[in-house]
Amino acid sequence: MKYSKIPVAQSIVELCVAKNIKQVVISPGSRNAPLTIGFTHHPKITAYSIVDERSAAFFALGIAQQLQQPVALVCSSGSALLNYYPAIAEAFYSDIPLVVISADRPIERIDIGDGQTIRQKNVFENHILYSANLYSEVVLEKAVTDKKLQQKQFEAQKHNEREINLGLNKSLEEMGPVHINVPFYEPLYEMTEELSVKPLQILPEIKNRIYTGEELSPFAHLWNNAKQKMVIVGVAQPNSIEQQFIELLAKDESVIVLTETTSNLHHPEFFTRIDTLIGPIEKAENSVEQFEALQPEILLTFGGMIVSKKIKAFLRNYQPQQHWHIDSKKAYNTFFCLNKHFETSVNSFFKSFSPLLQNCNSEYGPSWKEVKRSRQARHDEYVAEIPYSDFKAIQYLVPAIPENYNIQLGNSSTVRYAQLFKWKSTQKMYCNRGTSGIDGSVSTAVGNAVISEDPTILICGDLSFLYDSNGLWNNYIPSTFRIIVINNSGGGIFRILPGNKNSENFDTYFETIHDHNAKALCEMYKISYSSASNSEEIKSQLNDFFSSSNQPKLLEIFTPRKLNDEILLEYFNFMKS
Repeated sequence: MKYSKIPVAQSIVELCVAKNIKQVVISPGSRNAPLTIGFTHHPKITAYSIVDERSAAFFALGIAQQLQQPVALVCSSGSALLNYYPAIAEAFYSDIPLVVISADRPIERIDIGDGQTIRQKNVFENHILYSANLYSEVVLEKAVTDKKLQQKQFEAQKHNEREINLGLNKSLEEMGPVHINVPFYEPLYEMTEELSVKPLQILPEIKNRIYTGEELSPFAHLWNNAKQKMVIVGVAQPNSIEQQFIELLAKDESVIVLTETTSNLHHPEFFTRIDTLIGPIEKAENSVEQFEALQPEILLTFGGMIVSKKIKAFLRNYQPQQHWHIDSKKAYNTFFCLNKHFETSVNSFFKSFSPLLQNCNSEYGPSWKEVKRSRQARHDEYVAEIPYSDFKAIQYLVPAIPENYNIQLGNSSTVRYAQLFKWKSTQKMYCNRGTSGIDGSVSTAVGNAVISEDPTILICGDLSFLYDSNGLWNNYIPSTFRIIVINNSGGGIFRILPGNKNSENFDTYFETIHDHNAKALCEMYKISYSSASNSEEIKSQLNDFFSSSNQPKLLEIFTPRKLNDEILLEYFNFMKS
C-alpha cells in the first residue's frame, strides 16, 4: 500500500479510518496531494473526485445526510476552501456530520504575496463545531540527530494527533461540521510503502442524557391537566421515532400533532399539511375566534427547522403557556416563548415521560380533526378545477412517484407546494432546510443518489437547478436518478410574496425572468431529457419517466409565469368556505 511520506498526512488518513470514515470527497489540487495520495490508496476508503468545491461539499452533505455518519472533504489551499462554506452552514444548522480537511501553506507564507494563500485558520468560525489548526511537518531524508529538533517534531506530531482526534470526535459526538486545517511543506508528491506513524486514538464520548421520572414529574403534571396540547415536528430522519410513541400521541384527544413533508412522520390522525389548516383561518372573518380555539396550552416540539411561516406567525401571536423542545443538542426559541429544553433524544424522552402520562378527555383533538377532514374535501375540489399551473403540475407528480423513492425537494416554491399534498408514507423526504438556500439542491440530491440503496428523485425550480447545475459534473450519477424541474421562467416564490409584481424592476431584480431550459445541459451531461407544457403532456411523460434506463432522466415542466401565484393565493380563500 502507498502512503504520503508526510507524517501528518498519514495520521489524518489513519485516524479517519479508525473512526469509521469511509467516504471521502476530493477536489483536485496540488497542495492537498499528500491527503489525496493517502485516501485514494487506502482499501477502506471510497474516494470521489468532484472538481467544483461548492458542488463537492453539497455532494458530501447528501451522502452524510443519508448515512448519518461523517463524510470527509479534501481540498487545496486558497479560495477552494471558501467554496465549501454554503454546505458547511447547511450542515451546521441541519446537524449533518462533515469533516473538512483543507491543505494550507506554511504559516510563514501567509500574507506575503504567495499564490493561493488566504487566512484559513478558523475560517468557518461562526458555523463550525471545532477548528483544528495543525502544525507543519518537515520530512528530512536523513535521520535527525539534533535532540532539540527531534523534540520539536515529536511535540508537533502529538499536537496534531490530538487535534485530529478532537475534531473527528466532535463531528461524531455532536453530528455536525468540523474543520481540520493542515499546512504542508513541499515536496508534496513523495510516497512510501511504510507507515512512519502510529497515531494515538482518543475515543469519542457519545452521551445521551436520561431524565428520571422524578425530574419529569412536574412536566407530566402540567401535561396531564392541559386540555389543549399541540405537537409540531420539524425536519426529521425517516423512522427516527419509535412507533409506540407515535401511537401514544395519536390516541390522546387533547393532543393534535402537526407534521411537515420533511418530518418523515406518519399517522392517519396527524395533521400533515399545516398551511392548509392555518391559511384559511387567516382569511376568515372570525379569525381571532378560530385562532384562540386552536391556541395550545402546551406546545411540544422536536425535529429540525420548520418550513411553515404560517404556523410561526400564529404561535408568535397566540403563544402557549408552555413551550418545550426535545433535542440532545440545541433548542431554538422559534416562537419566542420557550420554557424548557429537554437535552436528550426524542425516544429517550418519551421512554421516561410516557409512563407518567394519562389520557385527557377533550374536544380539542376531535374538533380540529373534523376541520382537517373538511379541508381535505375542499382541497380535492380546488385541485380538480384549477387551470394548468405549478400547483396542477405538483398534483400530477405526487401520485406518480413510486413508493420506494428518496425525494429531495428544492427550496423556495417547491418545498412549500409539497407541504400542501399528502405523500406516500414509504417515501423518504429530504430538503436542505438548515439555511433554506437554493445553492446546493442538485449536488445534495446526487450525493444522496450515489449512496442510497433506493432510487432518488430531485424536484426543484428552474433557478435552483440552473444555479447548481455543476452538481451534474461528475462520473457517479446512477441511471436510476431522476430530476423534475418546474420551469416558470424565474423566481416564482417572489410572485407569491407581497409587493408590486408588475414592473420592470421586479422582473429584473426579484423574479429574474429568463428563457433558459435544461436541454443543452442534459446533452452535455448525458442525461435523458423530456419536457411538458400542459397537463396532458405531463401525464404522458410520467408514464415512462420512472421506467428503467441506461441514463438518468430529467423532465422539465414549463408553467405559466404570471398565473401560478394567483392560483396558490386563491387556494386559501377557497379553503376557508
